[in-house]
Amino acid sequence: MKLGLMIGAEGDLCAEFSAAIEMGFPTCQLVIWNSALYTEDNARKVREAVEQTKMEISALWAGWSGPAVWDFYDGPETLGLAPKAFRGMRLLELYAASDFAEKIHVTDIITHVGFLPETPNNEDFYGTVSVLRSLALRMKPRGQYFLFETGQETPVTLLRAIEEIGTGNVGVNFDSANLLAYGKANPVDAARILGRYIRNTHIKDGMYPVNGRELGREAAPGEGCVNYPALIGVLKDIGYEGCLTIEREIHGEQQRKDILKARDMLLALL
Repeated sequence: MKLGLMIGAEGDLCAEFSAAIEMGFPTCQLVIWNSALYTEDNARKVREAVEQTKMEISALWAGWSGPAVWDFYDGPETLGLAPKAFRGMRLLELYAASDFAEKIHVTDIITHVGFLPETPNNEDFYGTVSVLRSLALRMKPRGQYFLFETGQETPVTLLRAIEEIGTGNVGVNFDSANLLAYGKANPVDAARILGRYIRNTHIKDGMYPVNGRELGREAAPGEGCVNYPALIGVLKDIGYEGCLTIEREIHGEQQRKDILKARDMLLALL
């Protein structure tokens, strides 16, 4: 398993990639929220930065436009492709992400799909599955995979969605902290359920929710509720050979310290 970082596409990529490699991260997920950045010029810049630094981009993390409220009340109405009001627009943005990923020679595209209903016959469940099937079929001839980022749905609901899409090129970006923050599962148990579909990870830590409105808070890796020795053990057991991509959603010097601490923890476990 290789270590990686989340790196945004808007900065000096040569500098960002070089700094990450110097810290011991030979891979990254390239993060783009603004679909206006999916240009030929930006694709060329990414390819040149990869050539100069030898950074491996394991996945494109593709965001979407429109409102996004990260809580339990407005989140189901605003996040991902699950809300019907934003589904078509965001599907087109993910089409553009697929086009861009092909230009930068990246096969895996990740996003938050949103709060998938747990009831199999729910209209929004099948509506979301339908647009994702369209996306996956568009991606398949390119050798691309669509990855759900875990957290906003239970592992069994996610498993059901992958099975219903049924195209063979849909998998999981396993975010251990999100499963806690949304109160959906213990990450170790979820890894056993989703194991054969896991193609990438976010090594992120956090806490369970403490009320019915707000998500559980993020924590530095190793300081939250994720049992990393057990989780890495499960990943080894299922034969996972992908990346361990560290995500720490703060900024500044403390972010760097927490990332390096997480790196050392992972190296010890590996």
